[in-house]
Amino acid sequence: MKALLIPVKDPAGAKTRLAEVLSSDERRRLAWAMFEDVTEAVALAAMPDHVAVVTSFAPAAERAHGFGWDVLLEESQVSESASVDWASRVLAERGFDVVMRLPADVPLVRAEDIDRLLAVELGDCGAVLVPSRDGTGTNAVIRKPPALFPSRFGPNSLALHKEEAARLGVGCLIVENQRLALDLDAPEDLESFLKRGNGTRTFDLLLETSFTRKVIGDVTGRRA
Repeated sequence: MKALLIPVKDPAGAKTRLAEVLSSDERRRLAWAMFEDVTEAVALAAMPDHVAVVTSFAPAAERAHGFGWDVLLEESQVSESASVDWASRVLAERGFDVVMRLPADVPLVRAEDIDRLLAVELGDCGAVLVPSRDGTGTNAVIRKPPALFPSRFGPNSLALHKEEAARLGVGCLIVENQRLALDLDAPEDLESFLKRGNGTRTFDLLLETSFTRKVIGDVTGRRA
């Protein structure tokens, strides 16, 4: 069986690399809007047999419960890698042989992206990695079994995950996906998103920000 796992941290301290263009409140609201967009896509996906959110943030747990999803509650978050690996072990113990980690900050993701990735056959064991836009990060990872190798999220995580798979001698498929590749971490990511993200909660939120008014201007085709 296949599970989809979304790690969510408290948005109060989220997206610090955007501090030069967004206020702390704008960053907090941005993190929540992205999570809403991601959950709405996940809710439409057909391939996951189970959806779980791993978090210590009560509103995220409440939203997950509203969809009827599982919540793996943490007292605190040491790191995203630690959260994902703990949750993956829990899901493995519950009988899931495949776990896909989907980040909460990829607001362009669609249900069909999730379904296509989970449809990849991995045999007895293996991994699928979806790179970030710059080709160095890992914006989604599927592992069979779920604890096949440890998560290495952070700088150069794509190379580190490939090294982990190579160390074990297991297959590791790299799948490019432009929507999943765009996480919103830096000002240039926001500019790229505003050209493509109309129709999302994240887009509507960003239209209200000083960044759109002062930096992007009319890039969206609407007067900011």
